[in-house]
Formats: sequence, structure tokens, C-alpha cells
Amino acid sequence: MTEFDLDRPVPLHPLVFLEDGDEVTIGRADVDSYGIFPGEGAALVRRLVDGDTPREAAEWFEREYGEEVDVEDVLAGLEELDLVRGTGEVAAEKAPVRFSGLGKALFSKPAWVVYAALVIWGLSAMVFNADLRPTYHNIFFSDYYTVIQVGLFLAAVPLLFLHESFHALAGRRLGVRSRLRIGRRLYFIVLETSLDGLVAVPRRQRYLPIVAGLLADVLGIAACTVAADLTRHPDGSLSGLGQFLLAVAFAALLRVIWQFFLYLRTDVYVLVSTVLGCVDLHGAALQIFRNRVRRVFGRPETDEELLHPVDRKVGRWYSWLVVVGYTASLTTFVLAGAPVLYRFVTGVVGRLTGDGVPTAQLLDSIVFGTAAVVQCAVLGWLMVRERVKARRDRRLHHVIH
Repeated sequence: MTEFDLDRPVPLHPLVFLEDGDEVTIGRADVDSYGIFPGEGAALVRRLVDGDTPREAAEWFEREYGEEVDVEDVLAGLEELDLVRGTGEVAAEKAPVRFSGLGKALFSKPAWVVYAALVIWGLSAMVFNADLRPTYHNIFFSDYYTVIQVGLFLAAVPLLFLHESFHALAGRRLGVRSRLRIGRRLYFIVLETSLDGLVAVPRRQRYLPIVAGLLADVLGIAACTVAADLTRHPDGSLSGLGQFLLAVAFAALLRVIWQFFLYLRTDVYVLVSTVLGCVDLHGAALQIFRNRVRRVFGRPETDEELLHPVDRKVGRWYSWLVVVGYTASLTTFVLAGAPVLYRFVTGVVGRLTGDGVPTAQLLDSIVFGTAAVVQCAVLGWLMVRERVKARRDRRLHHVIH
């Protein structure tokens, strides 16, 4: 840690300040590094930004609020957040955000009119045509399971990127940078768009970037439904393409429903926690639940007073939702997923080690086995990455009190 001269001004990068109730988010927009400060702490940082030396800022704080402040601790927190310029380091400048104009066009008033018309068209088609309504039968558009699996996978890729692109462009229209990364939700591998800069945007402006992915999914479902209706055979029956499009639409609908599984920290979870003003609701809920378990076994508990007040309040009921949700997901995997996985594994091993196995089945097993191993490797890598990040975050206190 740097030793600061308390009688010399602290060189800081250009900072953004966003007041939200009694708290203020302070950070750098160029690297998306932010911390949440109490109002009086933010006032102290503003004095440092204005050129006060740390000693002068501490004396002002004592006169203004009637209590002493450990200014060196505040400086250490600012340094951990990478807000302090190092020796010879120039002040950072925020680079223009690419595709911000496209984002503004994508969520302009004319665009919303088009979206509304498409959704109404799709819903009307479902109402007046029973064969267009979502049902699990739509998944079986082919008699060949491999065709179904490969077809839905290939169709899901552009829809997933559309989902994440809507998130990114909704944020970029506000000047918020974004990046796409692979993440994990329990044992699900997911694509996720990181919009860390949203914490420096007024809360009401965060809602659209958060739900924009759901909007993309709904538009995709409507577009597939309308296209299926328009590609009917002359006798009115669904074409092969139409049946495939309905399968894609149903798979997309399942992804929309999945977003409401809050305990998996989905888009809807982010929306709810943002509306309530939470900082780390999921982490707080897990800590509260662990303390309940420790209490039962008479073990020492972690201090919940260090949690954000809103997280602590909401986490008391949300922690039960997390437990119920995880239990349901793991039970489903044990009762349904594990037996299916066992059959696949034994089948692949049997084909690879057996005699007289047809070439087609042998190739099918090699491809399937390779894909399964790659998926497990990615899942394991994500779990290790999360643990490393969690340890680093425990060392760097991003929430400054």
C-alpha cells in the first residue's frame, strides 16, 4: 500500500459521483471501478478532488460532522479501487463508447412502435391459430433426435447473441461500456453481458438495459411465430420450416421462463435487486443462511451488520428462496439429469469399447463424448475462476463504509 503524504494533495483520476439516497457511488468510468460511500464519506472525497490535502480534508470533516475520520483508511480504499493516480501516471480520459448511436436508434420511439406491432401480430396469430400456440410438441419438428438437438442449438446461438446485444446496446446508448463473457449459474453455463458502469447511472435509467434481453427474446418468439404463419403450405398446414421456427420459439419461451428463477441471479433478479436498492442481495442471502446453519450447530457467526442495510433486510426472506430454488434444481438433476447422464456415459463407453459397433454410432459417440468433456471442462474452469475472484474481492473492499 502506498504511504501518502497527508500534507500534499492526492492525485486522483477523473471521478464520477452518483447520489442515491443516503449513499453515493464514486468511481472511474474508464475502467468501470466503483465503490459505494456514505454521504459524509463522499463529501470527504469531494474535498480531496477539489485539491484539499488529506489533513485539511480530515480537519474539515471533523468541523463539519463533529467526529474524527481515519483519512489514511479512506485513501487506502480509494487506492484499492484504482482511483488514485500512481507516480507518473496521467489522468485517465473516458474513451467514446462505440455503437452508442445504434443503441439510441434501437430503443427510439419508432423502434418501439415496430416492436409493439410485431408482438401484437405474433399474439394475434397465436389466438386465431391453435397450431401456432406454444406447446412442448413443437420441439419435435423432426423424427431424428440428433436433427432436433443440432437444429435447436444452431438456432439458439444467434438468439442468445441478440439477447446479449440488446443488453449491451441499451447500456451503450447511455455511454456505459459493456463486455460479453461466459458465466455460470449453478450447473448451467450462460452468456452474460457485463454492464458494471450502470452503477453510476441514475436508477431509473438502469431498468431498460437490465430487461432489454427479455425484450429481445419476446421479439424473437413473435418473429418466429409470424414467420411460421407466413410460410404455410397452400392447404394451410405448417411447412417444415414453420415447424422448425415454432420449435425455436418454444425453446426461446423456456429461456424467458428461466429468467424468473431469481435464485440463479437472472435478469429478473438483477431488476428486482435494483428496484429494491440492493448492492449484493445474493451474497448477503448466502451469508444469512450460513449464519442460520452456524447458529444451529453452535458455531460462531459472521457479522451481518457489515452487510448493506437493504441487503440485510431483503436477504432475510430472499435467503429462503435461494435455498428452495437450489434444492429444487439439485433434486431435479439427481432424479432426472443424473440418470440420463449415466445412460449417455455408459452408452458412449459401451460403443467405444465394444466390438462390431457401426461406424455411424461410433462417430456419434466420439462427437457427443468430446462435446460433453469440453462442457464439463468449461464448467470447472468457471467454478475455479469464481473462487479466485471471490478471494480477491474479499481482499479488496469495494463497498467503503
